[in-house]
Amino acid sequence: MTMPALVVMGVAGCGKSSVAQAIADAIGGTLIEGDAYHSDDNVAKMSAGEPLTDEDRAGWLARLAALLAEDIAHGRVPVLACSALKARYRDVLRGGAQGLGFVFLDLTREAAAARVAARPHHFMPASLIDSQFAALERPSDEACVFTADATLPIADIAAQAVRWMQQMPGWPTQSADMPKALSA
Repeated sequence: MTMPALVVMGVAGCGKSSVAQAIADAIGGTLIEGDAYHSDDNVAKMSAGEPLTDEDRAGWLARLAALLAEDIAHGRVPVLACSALKARYRDVLRGGAQGLGFVFLDLTREAAAARVAARPHHFMPASLIDSQFAALERPSDEACVFTADATLPIADIAAQAVRWMQQMPGWPTQSADMPKALSA
């Protein structure tokens, strides 16, 4: 059975990496950490407090879409942690995976700023939070999107997302068809 891929998305500080890892662990998926694929120029720009432009993100998003397609082609279930702030960014990612689902981690600007300020050794400074919210196009009217309260515990968000994914076409719904972690 071919299962769709998943993107855990939202602004900086919403918990994308942690939630994506928890979901990947729960479903036997593979984590793709989107930040690891930014170019050196993009990392330098963000580290200097400059927001990325659509042009800066274009190659990065294309690479992430290719990674989704590659994992699916190899029979893996990819779970990508990626901001995917704009609808057109999400469309690029959809080009790499038919039936792509999104978990949108919803968070206030204040909570995001506090979380980013508390992260040591990350290239994204808290000064870029406003630009993240300015770029964010909420995926409210898009297909295959689950919105979660990013202030909930990671395990709760992951469990909610897994239950939602089980309702998506192509995902197993009976315990005999599910990865072991889901049927336990």
